[in-house]
Amino acid sequence: MALDFEQQYYSDKVQLIVGTDEAGGCLLGPVFAGAVILPKDFKCDLIDDSKKLTEKKREEAYQIITENAIAWGKGFCTVEEIDEINILNASRLA
Repeated sequence: MALDFEQQYYSDKVQLIVGTDEAGGCLLGPVFAGAVILPKDFKCDLIDDSKKLTEKKREEAYQIITENAIAWGKGFCTVEEIDEINILNASRLA
């Protein structure tokens, strides 16, 4: 995956772009979220939509991301937190 979509946003003022995704939610339990900053010139055909990957390929993608990312993180919110602050805010908090 080339960061084609992101390339249009880089400028003298924008040097880092954070990609995020979440999964889960109130009907399924907690909500989980991840965020990553990849180098501007990062390229890897394997990194795309994790739902399209086998478990083995997802593990390989995780390894590539954690070894090459400028920064990455993961978090979650509990069902109780979702009930208290709603799913949108819980996704953002995670």
